Amino acid sequence: MGDADITLRHLARRRPEDLVRALVPEGRPVEVLGWVDSQVTNIERRLDKAIRLRIDGEPRVLHVEFCFALRDDVPDRVFEYLGFLFAALRLDAHGEAVPPIESVAVVLSGRRRRLPATGKRCIAWPGRPFSGAHFRIDAVYQRTVSELRARGSVLWLVFAPLARNATLAALRQVVAEIHTGAATPEERAELYTALLVMATIDPWGHNLLKELVVMVEDKEEGLLRRTPIIGEMIIEAERRGERRGEERGERRGEERGERRGEERGERRGEERGEERGKQQAIAELLGRLFARRIGRRPTAEEERSIIERARAIGPGEVEDALLDLEADALVRWLAEPLRTS
Repeated sequence: MGDADITLRHLARRRPEDLVRALVPEGRPVEVLGWVDSQVTNIERRLDKAIRLRIDGEPRVLHVEFCFALRDDVPDRVFEYLGFLFAALRLDAHGEAVPPIESVAVVLSGRRRRLPATGKRCIAWPGRPFSGAHFRIDAVYQRTVSELRARGSVLWLVFAPLARNATLAALRQVVAEIHTGAATPEERAELYTALLVMATIDPWGHNLLKELVVMVEDKEEGLLRRTPIIGEMIIEAERRGERRGEERGERRGEERGERRGEERGERRGEERGEERGKQQAIAELLGRLFARRIGRRPTAEEERSIIERARAIGPGEVEDALLDLEADALVRWLAEPLRTS
C-alpha cells in the first residue's frame, strides 16, 4: 500500500486520540498512554501500529492495520504482527501481566458487498478448538460521508473520498471542515495530502481527484503550491499531462479524429501526473521523518538516496530505517551504495 500506509500512519501518530476514539466501545473512559516503543533490540519489527491505552482504568493495547484491501494475506499479517507485539510487551513487562490486545484492520477498498465485521487466522489442526487470532474489520470505504463525519475528527474526514456516497458537494464541505479543524497550517497540509492520496484509490469509481485538487487550491489560496507535497506535483503534472494530451490529440486527430486523440492523451497524462504526485508525497513524508530524527533537512544527495531506496525496496522499508536506525547509522546507510538483493 506504500504511499497510503505511510500517509495514514503519519497522521495517526499526530492524532492518536482521534484514531482511538472511533475504534473503542462508545461511552467507555479512554486514556491514550502512547505508542508502543519496545526497548528490546532483538525484536526488529516496528511497533508503531500499536497504542497503549487505559480503558475504564485498565491497561489495553490497540493494534491498527491500514489495508488497501482485505486480501488473503491480511489475516497472516495481523497474526504475525501480534506475535512480535506480544513478545515485545511480555519482555518489557518484566514479569507483569501483558495487557489485552485488540487488532483492527482499517480497509480502504475492495468488493462492493458488505465486508464482515471480524476476521480470523486459525492455526489449529482441523477439528480442534480454535487457536489463532481474531481481528475487527473497519471497512471505511463502505461507510458514508456522514458516518465518517460522525466520528468527530478531521482525521477520519480524510477518508471521505473513499465513501460510497462521496460527491463534489460533500467533499467541498469536507475541505472546508479540514481547513477550520486543523491545528496548524502544517497539519492542514498533511491532512490535505492524505485526502488527495485517498482520492487516488477511488474504490467506487467516483473520479473526483482533479476536482478535489481544485477545491483545495481554491480554499487554501496556493497552500499546496507553497508546500512541496502531493498537491503541488499533482497540479503541475496534470497541467503537463493536459498539454501533452492536447498535442498528441492534435497529431492523432489528423488520422483518427481530434476529439478521440485528445481524450486518450489527457487520460495518459492524468495517470502519469497522479503517479508522480504520489511519489512526491512519499518523498516529502520520508524527508520529514529524516528531519525529525537528525534535526535537519536532508541534503540533496540524501534526499536523492531516500527517493531511490523508496523506489527500489519500497517506502515502508525506508520508513523503517528512518525510525529504527540511530542518527549516525542512518546517515551512513543513505551514503552507502544501494543494494536491492
